[in-house]
This record gives sequence, structure tokens and C-alpha cells, in this order.
Amino acid sequence: MASHALTHWDPEDPAFWEAEGRGIANRNLWISIPSLALAFSVWMVWSVVAVNLPNAGFAFSIRELFWLSALPALCGAGLRIFYAFMVPIFGGRRWTAISTALLLLPTLGMGFAVRDPSTPYSIFVLLALLCGFGGGNFASSMANINFFFPRVQKGTALGLNAGLGNLGVSLVQFVVPMVITMGLFGILGGEPQTWTQGTETRQMWLQNAGFIWVPFIAICAIAAWLWMDDLATARASLSQQLVIFRSKHTWIMCWLYLGTFGSFIGYSAGFPLLSKSQFPLGNALAYAWLGPLIGALIRPLGGWLSDKLGGAKVTLWNFIAMGASVAGVLAFLPQAGTGGNFYGFLAMFMLLFMTAGIGNGSTFHMIPAIFLEERQRQAAGRGRAAEERAVRDANSEAAAVLGFSSAIGAFGGFFIPMSYGASISITGTAESALYLFLLFYLTCIAITWWYYARRSAPFRV
Repeated sequence: MASHALTHWDPEDPAFWEAEGRGIANRNLWISIPSLALAFSVWMVWSVVAVNLPNAGFAFSIRELFWLSALPALCGAGLRIFYAFMVPIFGGRRWTAISTALLLLPTLGMGFAVRDPSTPYSIFVLLALLCGFGGGNFASSMANINFFFPRVQKGTALGLNAGLGNLGVSLVQFVVPMVITMGLFGILGGEPQTWTQGTETRQMWLQNAGFIWVPFIAICAIAAWLWMDDLATARASLSQQLVIFRSKHTWIMCWLYLGTFGSFIGYSAGFPLLSKSQFPLGNALAYAWLGPLIGALIRPLGGWLSDKLGGAKVTLWNFIAMGASVAGVLAFLPQAGTGGNFYGFLAMFMLLFMTAGIGNGSTFHMIPAIFLEERQRQAAGRGRAAEERAVRDANSEAAAVLGFSSAIGAFGGFFIPMSYGASISITGTAESALYLFLLFYLTCIAITWWYYARRSAPFRV
């Protein structure tokens, strides 16, 4: 136990960083990344399973299926509020191992529930909520990795953790449609479901959508417990962390991150069902995994560009591009159930995923920079001890804000699919929801420019 608790940690000291800090930080990062990817896979698994439930004999309505896709995001967003403060209380190693192991509950539960078409809808609602554990993990994972790296490398490190972790969304939308077509686990996996499409009869093992993740979750939980570290310098009580709510920049960055990560996770959750409803003849599931893949892979680029150019500048232009992309989606939607262009629609959504990914990296670069500059301004001229304390306080506050803003951003995973469902139910199309998103991006452009990008902004980061 003691060997995992690091009592001295000063990544801003170049000598310490080169001698031992870099290796330790990278080891923790590369265990964190696959653990987070699995968490995202579990979080988003219902975006694929919900589409296949009717084929497995479950007579749920379209509205009920949209709820199953949206509920994990709602629960995950709520859990992130609490997870954001767990690392300084329990330690990064302990909390990563525990939170990863908790993913076994929804994956095992889903595997058994989908084998029986008589399983009540309420059980599926409970399992969808339990998948919210995967969403909660992001807040604690990002807060933990923030402590390990120096300021000049935080954008890249956080971008790698989040970006490669976000690959779990693409992974689940690529892997699940494949593994449910084969009996991977033999007698242990249970009997397949049989369904008919036209004149063709197929077999499907929908339970594999849950069971496939179980061994990997166990491996990552054990690896986190054995080889990650707890930082004594990251310790902070809940009351010490709650100081973040006094800063307006906490709430501003929550709004901006809702625009970037909220878009990424919301579009990921809603794209398969939206595509199927607007373009019934298009094969949405064949392309659904591409958007999350693009958004995840490009997120580190957003962090890297921000390290070089400044997070506010990258974020500002990125929101402009997101607004233009939504306008493009609107241009290719069917009108009154006719027309439209599926491939134009798909291309505009791929651009939305790309810009959401870049914005995820750039906004998370901004948060540590804002709070460090704020604390350093307060400590200026008060001596070395005050300056060192400013760095420690800024890291603690930034970690809490990273986690809390990720909680607010995660609500996009609930609101975007539900906005689609409401818009389609009321008007027959998704146009109203998309116009609402466009208006939201315009507010993000204005806020970013005013507070962080203009020449006389309070913080130019």
C-alpha cells in the first residue's frame, strides 16, 4: 500500500520531472486510458443495443428506445458531479480501480437480461442507469491525470487521456454489431435470439453486447490497483474543493464544455436512431461508429493545438465551425419526409464530430490555465512560499473544475437525443432541435470571445 502513495510530487520542477516524474506520470496515464475507454464503451452501449432490441423480440416503442439511449448519459452526468471530487479524497489509484470494477454490474446484468424477451422494461431502465457508472469515470480520470503533468504538457496529456478514452464510444458502436452475430461464449453465453428480416432468418447473441466487456474490465481494474499511484500532494477535503463554485469561470467553462463534449456524447448517443428515423433506407449502423472515432482521435490534436496557439483561440474558431456544420446538417435533411441527402447529412455530422473533438481538447486546456493564472496573480510579490501554494491550489481547483465541467457537459448526452425525440414527435422532423443547437453555439462563440479571446479579455489563455 505505502509504495503506491507518493509523498513528493513537483512536475513543475524540470529536474524532478526528467529524473522520475515523467516515467511515473506516463505509467499512470497509460493505465488510465484503456480503463477510461472501457468506461465510455459501457456508457454508450445502449446506443447500439436499443436499436437491436426489437429484433430480439422486445416490443418497446420508439420513445422507450430513445429513453434507453438517453438514460445512461443522464445518470453519468449526475455521477460526474460526485466523481469530480473523489480523487483528492480517496486517491487516484484506489478510485480508478474501484470505479472500473463497478462497470461489471451493468455489463453482467445486461448480458442476462437481454436473453429473455419477457424481461420487463423497468429492468432495462435500471441497467441503463447503471451504465451511467461509465460516464462518471471520466470526471475522476481527468481530475487524476491533471495532477501528474506540468502546465506546459497538461493539454496534450489530458487530450490523450480523454481522446483515446473517448475511443470507447466508437469501439462499442463498431464491436457490438459484430460480436452479437456470433456465439463467442458457447454454453456460458446462452442461447441465441432468432429474428426474421424479410425472407431471411438470422441468429443473434445480443447478450454479447454486455458479456464482451467483462474480462477487459477485470484486467483494467486489477492493473489500476497494482500499478497506478496515489499522490499525497493531491489530497484535499470536499470543503477545500468546493471553493470552485465561487468563481464565475467555473460556470463559464461548464457552459463551453457543454458545447463541446455535450455535443460529442449527445451526437454519439442519438445519431443511430436519428439517422434511422430520417433516412429509413440508409444503413445508419454501418457508419455510426465513424463519428465517435473521428471525434476521439482528433481530441488530442485540440489539446496540442491549444498548447501551441492558445486554448481560447482554438475554441473560438472551433465553435464557429460547429455552427456552420449544424447549418450543413439542416441543408441535407429531408423536407416533409421527402428529399434530403443521406451522404451529405453524414458528411456534415462527421464534421460536427471532428469539431466537437477538437473543442473537447481546447476547452480542457483552458481550465488549468485559467485557474493557475488567477492564483498566480493573487500570489504575485508575496514570496516563493505563496507562489508554490498558488500552484498547488490551482492544480486542486483545476482538477475539481475539470471533473465538474465534465459532469455538466455530459448532460448533452441526455438532452440531444431527447431533443431529437421531442422535435420528431411534435413536428415530424429534427429541424427544431438542430436550430436550438445552432443558437447555443452562437452563445458559446460570444462567451469565448468576450472572456478569453479578445485583446482585453480577463484571461487570455
